[in-house]
Order: sequence, then structure tokens, then C-alpha cells
Amino acid sequence: MTQLITTDLVELDQNLGNSPEDVIRHLAGRVAANGRATEAEGLFTDAFARESKTATGVPGGIAIPHCRSTAVTVPTLAMARLSQPVNFGAKDGPADLIFFIAAPEGADQEHLKLLSKLARSLIKKDFTAALRAASTQAEIVELVEGALADKPAAAAEPAMATAAAAAPSAGAATGARSGGPKRLVAVTACPTGIAHTYMAADSLVAAAKEVGVDLQVETQGSSGAKPLDPAVIAAADAVIFAVDVDVRGKERFAGKPVINAPVKRGIDEPDKMVQEALAAADNPNARRVPHFGAEEQAEAEATEKGEHIGQKLKKALLTGVSYMIPFVAGGGLLIALGFLMGGYLITQFADTIVVENSIFNLPTEYPENAWGPLGAYLGAVLFKIGALSLGFLVPALAGYIAYGIADRPGIAPGFVAGAVAGFMGAGFLGGIVGGLLAGYIAHSIGKIQVARWLRGLMPVVIIPLVASLVASGLMFLILGAPIVGITVGLNNWLSGLTGASAIALGVILGLMMCFDLGGPVNKVAYSFAVAGLGAATLDNQAPWQIMAAVMAAGMVPPLAMALASTVLDKKRFSLAERENGKAAWLLGASFISEGAIPFAAADPLRVIPASMLGGAVTGALSMATAVGSKAPHGGFFVFFAIDNFLMFVVSILAGTIVTALTVIALKRWAVRKSVDTVEPVPVTV
Repeated sequence: MTQLITTDLVELDQNLGNSPEDVIRHLAGRVAANGRATEAEGLFTDAFARESKTATGVPGGIAIPHCRSTAVTVPTLAMARLSQPVNFGAKDGPADLIFFIAAPEGADQEHLKLLSKLARSLIKKDFTAALRAASTQAEIVELVEGALADKPAAAAEPAMATAAAAAPSAGAATGARSGGPKRLVAVTACPTGIAHTYMAADSLVAAAKEVGVDLQVETQGSSGAKPLDPAVIAAADAVIFAVDVDVRGKERFAGKPVINAPVKRGIDEPDKMVQEALAAADNPNARRVPHFGAEEQAEAEATEKGEHIGQKLKKALLTGVSYMIPFVAGGGLLIALGFLMGGYLITQFADTIVVENSIFNLPTEYPENAWGPLGAYLGAVLFKIGALSLGFLVPALAGYIAYGIADRPGIAPGFVAGAVAGFMGAGFLGGIVGGLLAGYIAHSIGKIQVARWLRGLMPVVIIPLVASLVASGLMFLILGAPIVGITVGLNNWLSGLTGASAIALGVILGLMMCFDLGGPVNKVAYSFAVAGLGAATLDNQAPWQIMAAVMAAGMVPPLAMALASTVLDKKRFSLAERENGKAAWLLGASFISEGAIPFAAADPLRVIPASMLGGAVTGALSMATAVGSKAPHGGFFVFFAIDNFLMFVVSILAGTIVTALTVIALKRWAVRKSVDTVEPVPVTV
């Protein structure tokens, strides 16, 4: 097996800069210089993106930046002992021992197990003391290889503890609840699954041991996971989830009191998590892992304990929009196809044709520009299916906003409130208000403590009934009329926009579409556009023009990143970005703004402003030339639904070129000054 660490990958008592970015960049360069990665920049980009998600500093003056990267060719461990400690986010202060773990995208299990074992060794004080006392690179390598070669102790493999410790005796399942010692189980998992997963597991086991509690851990990491024995779970008094990703097989723990926190807290505060789990075990009102059936607990609170109300609101709105989009995209494309085959006047004939005719009884009255009787019939069918699908826009938006707040019990009240908003003509704004009302009312009702025999009825009968009545009643009696007035006024204002006002609107929509690339601001602009499609007619084409400006501007960021990274200036982009650039051509052409996210995540201060500039240019040109789109999605592939398709293309090309040239200029001249405290490591590709 290839050696994970060599003396060339160790630096002792060096100043590598003042920030995690400086240290990671330097160590990525050293890995590449030793022929273990194809390029330093791509490895740095992947490692720093991982660092940006969750800080890798752990107690004891240690940091373990790590990642999987397509740039890595050999599983590698680089180590630095810093003369000037750097803050990697640990609560007890900056780190002086840095272990940089670089794994290939498809690393084999044996290497991943070794890397995981090393991460676990770093929480042992005698091991870290020896690392600080070592005087040569060779001593460091010897210490690390010794840690990797040791057989794991029982405490180091909590998920595979001995049968005597892990398997409960015949009466264990009841003994824990009849005054015997407490039993806990835990699951640890992080996005990469190399370091934090296993360090959190060992920290929790050690903390539990100190207070005389039996704790068994299932590590859901990259080197494989051995599920906890069902008997161990059944015997447990509470469960700890120290995770940054979804727990696999969560239903196994249903009904158990639960403590849920990020995986890093399992490393930083394992003793507090154990104490919280013990307290939850004795608290009949403690939060529990929900049942995944009719008895699903309605009082489930926000996953993150300290989540701000603004974050909860944003999450709910994004949930509603994300579930709404399939109805809109599918329905809008079907309507566009209906227009193509049946002509733009098919709206006046569709209801009659689909009711009175069939494929064997083709209509004799239909629009003049239809593709004959068959085209008129098929166009009417497609249009009607699309219109019915699009009719779910407001109810689906409201229903899934409520779902984002109150989980499943909120869906029915949300859909009903959304249907009321649609019936009253309150539109998109009414759907948002109705969904929020239904969600918070359902959530509040679900928090009421009721008798055990009534709990099963709460999520399926009582909450939907009461929340639907209250939320929809408020929409009918109080809120609906004012929202209708706002919606009508907004539509009239938009319909009257011409000249400079229309261009200004195009600039604003373009900026919004490119601000966060599929995030809440982008989704607000998109939802605003699709909500108006139903009001568009041949006499009122403003909603079609708004839809075209939004779609065109949303296509700019991925197309611009593809142009810049694969054609204009490849060397300014990492290997990973160049690969993403190839895919971004198709994503951009299909109107999937998220295709630019890998670029924005790696370099937001250059990519986002450049994208917004190009999006504003495209939005302005599209509105100025009266480009219209009868389809809400599809990009270039719905050319048949685009009015003035030539200017649609020209607008997108103009914005794409502006963004591509701007981002290249920023990468060339708006560059962070490098830290000159160490000799730069030469990189060979």
C-alpha cells in the first residue's frame, strides 16, 4: 500500500500564514509538489470549500482540514507544526498541529480506514504531546505510522465493541428503565466521512465512560458503517445524533428521546451532549425521534436548536417554491406545446374540444393557425393538461410552505389556504400568506400536549381540520381582499410598463436572478414571473416579457462560467472548475442557474458580482426588445414558445460575454496578496 505520509510532506515550526485559507493553500501545494495531486489549485478549492462548510479545528490545538478531490491521485497526509498558531474554529483557541488529509474521489476502503484511525488518534493527549516534542520530520512520520499500525482498542471502535459491552443481557431492555444504569446510543456522520465522524464517536464514548454510562456509537463514515444491533437500540434510554448529514435508517430510533447537533459539537462538547441525553431520558416531554407513520410527532421543532426565525422563514419559502416548480415547469411546457400545435387562440377552443371531441372524432371548429384538426385536438389536450397543472401553482406553493414549517400535518391546511387564495384571485402573494398562516397554526396546535390516546388523531384529523378552518377562514374574512387589491394593482402596473420603466424592471429581475443562483432571491424573481403567466393574453403580453427576461438572465451565469473556464482563460480556473464548466454549457442552455454554483462557492466575491452585471444587461435587453416567453422553463429548448427568439439569443450572448470577461478580469487583477512568511512550494502538474 502506498505510504500515506513521508518526510517531504511534513513541515515543522513554520509560519504558513494568518488564516486557514493560507495554511490549506500551502499544504495543497506541497501535496501537488510531491506528485500526489495533479494540481494544487483544484485540491485547495475542494479542501477550502469543505472548510467553509464546517470548521475543522478541534480541542487541543489541532486542525484536520480534509477533502475528497478529483485532483488527488494518491491518498495523502500532509502535516505542519506551526510556529504561529492559526484559528481553525476550535472553541479552545487556535491550532498549531495541522493534519491535511487529501483523499481521491474514489479512495479505497483500506486507505479511508487508515485516515479515519489517524483522526481518532489525534484526540489522545499522549499522541499529540509526542507530535509537539518531535524534533525531526522522520520522528513525525514514525509516530504517525505507529498510530496507524496499532490495533484499535475497544474504545476506539464504539460501533464494533465487544459483545459483553454491546449486547444487553436478557433483561437489559427493561433493566435500563427500572433503575439500572443508563444506556445511550449515538450516530455520528459528517459530509466527507473521514475525520469528524470518528473523532466525535470516540469523544462521546470517552465522555460517557467518565460518568459510568454505556454508550454505543454507529459511525456512518466513508470507511463503511456497521449498524447498531437492534437489541442495543431497544435497550437505549436516549439517542444522540451528532451529524451534518441525514441519518441513514433513522426510523430504527423512532420514539427515543433525541439530542441532535452538528458533528463538531460531538468533538467540542461531548460531555454536555451526554448530560443532555441523560436528562432527556428522564424527561417525558423531551423531543423524540419521530415515528414514520400515522403517529408521526407533530411537535418536531427546528433541527438546529438556535435557528433564527428568519432562517426558518427562508427555509419554508424555499421548500414551497422547490415543490411548486415541477407543477409550473411541466404545466408551462405543456401549454407551450399546446400553443405550438393548436395556435395561440387555442385558449378559446380548448374546453369545448376536449369535452366534445376525441382522437376518433376530430374537431371541425378550431383556430386558423392550428396544425389541422389533429393538431388542434392534440393542442387542446396539451393546453388543458398544462393549464390544470399550472392551476396547482398557488395551492402547491402554500401547501409546501406549510409543510416546511409544520411537516406533514401542515400540508392539507396549506393546500386548502392556497386554494382559497387562488379562488379569491390573491395569486402568488396570497399563496405565501396562506401557507405561512396554515404552517404556523398547524405547528402551534401540534405543540399542545394531549392524552396518549389522542396523539394518533392529531396529525391526521385534528391538526388538518382546525388549521384549515382557521387559516382559510382568516383568508376569506380578513386577509384575502387586501391581498387581492395588491395583486391586481401590481398586475396593472406591470402591464402598463413601457420604455425606460420596462428596462429598469429587466435590470432588477436580472440582478435578482444572478444574486444567489437558485437561492431565495432567485426563487422570488422566478416565482413572481411564473405567477403572472396565467394573466397573459395577446392584448397583455407583459407577463410573457417578464418571464423571458427572468429565464434569459438565469441562463447567463452557467453559460458565462462555461465560456470563461473552457474557452477564454482556462488557466484561471482549477481542474475541477474546468470539468464543471463543460457541464455548465448544457445546464445554462437548459435554464438551470445552479450550474454556476461550484464556481460561486469557490470564488463568490468575483463570480457573483460578475454574474449580476451580465444578468442585468440581459434582463434590460430582453425587456427593451419585447422578447416574450410562453414557457416558464427550458431555455433554448423551448424556442417555439419564445417571441422574438433572435433577440432572446442576442440578449443572452451579451450578458454571457459581459460576465465571462468581468470574472476573468477580476481573477487577473483583483487578487489577494500572498503571505510571504514562507518559501512557496513549487507545484508540478
